[in-house]
Amino acid sequence: MKTHLPSLMLAAGLILALSGCNRHSHTSTSSTAATPKKTTAAAPAAPTPLVAGVKVKNAVLARGLDYLVKTQGKNGSWMPFAGPAVTALAVKALVQAGVPASNPIIVKAMKFIEATHQPDGGFYVGNALQNYNTCIVLSTLAVLPRQEYQKQITQAQHYLISLQRVGPMKNNKGQVITPKSGWYGGVGYGTGRPDLSNTSFFISALRDSGLPASNPAIQRALVFVSHCQEDSETNPMPFARGLHNGGFIYSAADGGISSAGDRDQVNGPPVLSAYGSMTYAGLKSMVYAGLTKNSRRVKAAIEWIRGHWTLNYNPGTGESKEGLFYYYLMFGKAFHALHINTITDVNGIKHNWRRELTAKLASLQRKDGSWKNIWSTRWLEFNPQLVTCYACLDLEAAGQ
Repeated sequence: MKTHLPSLMLAAGLILALSGCNRHSHTSTSSTAATPKKTTAAAPAAPTPLVAGVKVKNAVLARGLDYLVKTQGKNGSWMPFAGPAVTALAVKALVQAGVPASNPIIVKAMKFIEATHQPDGGFYVGNALQNYNTCIVLSTLAVLPRQEYQKQITQAQHYLISLQRVGPMKNNKGQVITPKSGWYGGVGYGTGRPDLSNTSFFISALRDSGLPASNPAIQRALVFVSHCQEDSETNPMPFARGLHNGGFIYSAADGGISSAGDRDQVNGPPVLSAYGSMTYAGLKSMVYAGLTKNSRRVKAAIEWIRGHWTLNYNPGTGESKEGLFYYYLMFGKAFHALHINTITDVNGIKHNWRRELTAKLASLQRKDGSWKNIWSTRWLEFNPQLVTCYACLDLEAAGQ
């Protein structure tokens, strides 16, 4: 079974595409409500730290951005072997922090990104991770001076929509894709099997770049997202039959796929395990696609989150820390999209997600200002450039 891509993810990196999960791992989805340990990180120092000549009030964020500035490649890139995605993530984090597009750091990075612009409108290298790379670049172009990049934005939007799996396209078994298919409306790494991670980037990129939630491509993507949720009241997929937990799996395609494996039941077949990073990706995607807090699907996802609250690991994965920082990225983006500051877990404990996420990231920052997953090498989270981009974007979301 293939896994989702946090790395590619943007994220999640890229990379995920290159690894698989243990199909027969049986993990428990029981959760432990936990609050983050107190951090010993220093409070923001005075005077305010500087990043590329720009004042950044949050000292933890400033150190992370400074790390990115110091590790930029001579050709303007970060992790160039993955394509333009990680470079685009770094640019977005820096620009959102106040670094102007005219700054040499950004100019150099954009020159690298623009060199990957293909005739079809996508941004990628060698037909690798076309959707992921293009989505990340498109979301970054949206925070730059629009008049300079409107043509590239429009071309990238059209290219991404061309990758969406709809009829009369066929699935990997040669069957025409219909709205009842587990493939319908989704997007994968390129033109293959769709998954929730790539589809969530697809929705975010189109929305970030100006398309409304009512856009047909976004509404088709919402069908795929809903088909990944374990709630039989709103999801007709066979794997969701009898389930009402509200969590999300990696893909509705091919009968359903979970990167967290499955779990045995006393009666009936094994149940695909919903898990944190995909549940937050699904929740974010539903909100971006126009669903409100009163939607049955949104409420169900929030209930799953209330029962699986933790920042100590990726919930639903047997307390695994694989893809931990991708999980944090989806966590922050989902709550930011919901426009809420607090949530009460099933034990009645009220959590301020902004404070808890900020404290957790502060406690994990390394001396050089970077972050990396020291517990797992999976999904390229051993690479501090990738993970530092995640963390900086998370801190920015939490601070807004």
